[in-house]
Amino acid sequence: MTSTTLPVRPGVPVAEAAPAKPSLRPMGGLVGIFLAAVMAGLNNRVGALALADVRGALGFGLDDASWLSTAYTAGELIAMPFAAWFAVTLSVRRFHLWMLGTCTVLAVLLPFVEDLDLLLGLRFLQGISSGTLIPILMMAALKFLPPPIRLHGLALYAMTATFAPNLAIWLAGQWTDGIADWRWVYWQIVPMAVVAGLLVSWGLPSDPIQMDRFRQANWVGMAIGIPALCLITAALDQGVRLDWFNSPSITVALLGGFVLLFVYLLTEWYHPSPFLKLQMLERRNLGLGCTLFVLLLVLLLAGSLLPASYLGLAQDYRSMQTAPIGLIVALPQLVLGSVVALFLYQRWVDARLVFAFGLALIALACFAGSRLTADWIWEQFAVAQALQAFGQPMAVVSMLFLMTSVVQPQEGPYLSGTINALRAFGSLFGAAVVGQFTTVRARFHAEMLLDHAGLVSHALPNPPESSQLMGMIGQQSLVLSIADAYRVLGVLALLMIPLVLRLTHIPAPDLGAASTTSSNG
Repeated sequence: MTSTTLPVRPGVPVAEAAPAKPSLRPMGGLVGIFLAAVMAGLNNRVGALALADVRGALGFGLDDASWLSTAYTAGELIAMPFAAWFAVTLSVRRFHLWMLGTCTVLAVLLPFVEDLDLLLGLRFLQGISSGTLIPILMMAALKFLPPPIRLHGLALYAMTATFAPNLAIWLAGQWTDGIADWRWVYWQIVPMAVVAGLLVSWGLPSDPIQMDRFRQANWVGMAIGIPALCLITAALDQGVRLDWFNSPSITVALLGGFVLLFVYLLTEWYHPSPFLKLQMLERRNLGLGCTLFVLLLVLLLAGSLLPASYLGLAQDYRSMQTAPIGLIVALPQLVLGSVVALFLYQRWVDARLVFAFGLALIALACFAGSRLTADWIWEQFAVAQALQAFGQPMAVVSMLFLMTSVVQPQEGPYLSGTINALRAFGSLFGAAVVGQFTTVRARFHAEMLLDHAGLVSHALPNPPESSQLMGMIGQQSLVLSIADAYRVLGVLALLMIPLVLRLTHIPAPDLGAASTTSSNG
């Protein structure tokens, strides 16, 4: 029997032709890449959640320590557009192991660093090395998995957006309140990194380095793009704290960052060997799909940022106490992503409708959360979180199927770089927008409540003390602002549904035909 290559079909997401039956070693390598990607997501989120404990242990000030998260996020964002290019050039195995090793060594060293400037620099480098690991997961899933299971690979990638951020709440609680050793905030990745490294080194081939690609790359564009992304990250991550355009630093960073970003994208458009192939965005499922992807990342904050913020600020919950709301969303993702993938493989299923139904569930979850009162504890969020748990994989996996299905084999690395750059930017942008919205609405509600209290206080037989009154107003304004954010995100989810239905319909892969082609080749 002679081997054949499966034909590329419009309904099959592809990056490179994959064998009909994957061998054990590439599958083992893919599992290692998946573990490393989850590790990268946890490294980012747990570090942010446990920042107060790290700051307290090392004696850093609140404002200075806030740059630790910014430094890591900046490194992560600048790595994502370029990671796929380096993986192709140096080989997936070689580049992945280099970045994984760098990230792990830095994780071991970080708890021993007491100088803030040095810690910022090392955390930035760790963000770069960690930021390359998630794009490689999508690239490898499209490269090594055949059509009958390729969607399951995309479901694994989806878990980096749905599983890891929610599991991180529980892990942060374990390190800060369970084991009560803040150093595990950084050391937690070491066991996973060792297992991932062994699987990748065993499972993936060591292809030769393609030296000719170094002479063809858009190095000028990269030199412009890196500072652009760093400036934008700093502005978005610190904007709420520094009051946006009332801060000259934020103003300069935003304007300079977006000007440089425009120049970088211009160089990519005209360069013969770009890192990102922007012309691909002319296809409806990619251009419109990327917009929907960014909006979807903003929506996902309704399942993590909003309830965690309320419980932390209004109820003084620590991560260990907040963990159940994260686990309600995280644990079902271990199976729901593959369930959605199996569903999308049915010929009668329209992925756009699955996407739309997922958004409807997320909208319903947001409206359930908008009923928030000052008496809520984590149990009252259970229904909203359960709806998020089902809606998120339906939306994310369907979106990935619709976007990857219009990509040709040689374009896979470009798609990986684009999606993952948007993934990092969307999460950063969403946190900034939601954070600013809740801040503005909290001020508005505080002013309204204070005015109302002034009007009625004289009619009360025992009016509250000023300090007590301000505490009550502060709590209620927080509750009302988060409820407003839930409503806005719920409306956004509903407004996205017509846009989803505008995407090009992609039929499910004809697995029977693919199997026949393989067996008869």
